[in-house]
Amino acid sequence: MIWLRSCIFNALFMTVTAFCAVIGTALLPFHARYTRKFIRLWARSIIWLLRIICGIRLRVTGLEHLAPGAAIIASKHQSAFDTFVWPALLEPTSYVMKRELLDLPFWGRVARHTGAVAVDRDGGGAALRGMVRDAKRVLDEERPLVIFPEGTRSAPGERLPYQPGVAALVISSGAPCYPVATNSGQHWGRRAFHKRPGVISISVMPALPAGLARKPLMETLEAQIEAETARLMAH
Repeated sequence: MIWLRSCIFNALFMTVTAFCAVIGTALLPFHARYTRKFIRLWARSIIWLLRIICGIRLRVTGLEHLAPGAAIIASKHQSAFDTFVWPALLEPTSYVMKRELLDLPFWGRVARHTGAVAVDRDGGGAALRGMVRDAKRVLDEERPLVIFPEGTRSAPGERLPYQPGVAALVISSGAPCYPVATNSGQHWGRRAFHKRPGVISISVMPALPAGLARKPLMETLEAQIEAETARLMAH
């Protein structure tokens, strides 16, 4: 049954996403706010399909911690689900994403138009400075920005090194940084065909203390995210 549900969902997910990518491209001549609203509709549609077809529900706690305006959402990354859930929760959200994703047909142009921030993971210091510069443009517009501190997806229970880009961004911008935990990989695994029923939980924690230096910031961020992620996966 899980296989059949997953097959139906995956087919619909790819079809709907491809269709919406074409529509999103048609919206490029207009202001980015219209494209962001369309992406929000697409993301909510996929979440609805997950619930109806695969029996995967979404539970989000801690959104009340997020103050209006500029915010850095530093999220655990276990699943493709994490890459589109935030536009469904907050508007107008942008992501920090690897540069090659912005070169994809259709969606790459749409992502750039809505303020996605590219990062070249092999580009060294110059790439990091460029990411910080572009990210500050989003934050200067008083918009939330999602970044995955690990830089890539990790399997449930796996701990990958946290990358320094998030610290550079927090320190240079002064924007509040909110640690976020999730168990999304338990239901939508990395490169996994099967979508397993249950509850994807997202937990938003209070902002990190302001003014932390790089090392304590990274240590605090990782400790909070990993501890809360372990708690979510145990339930």
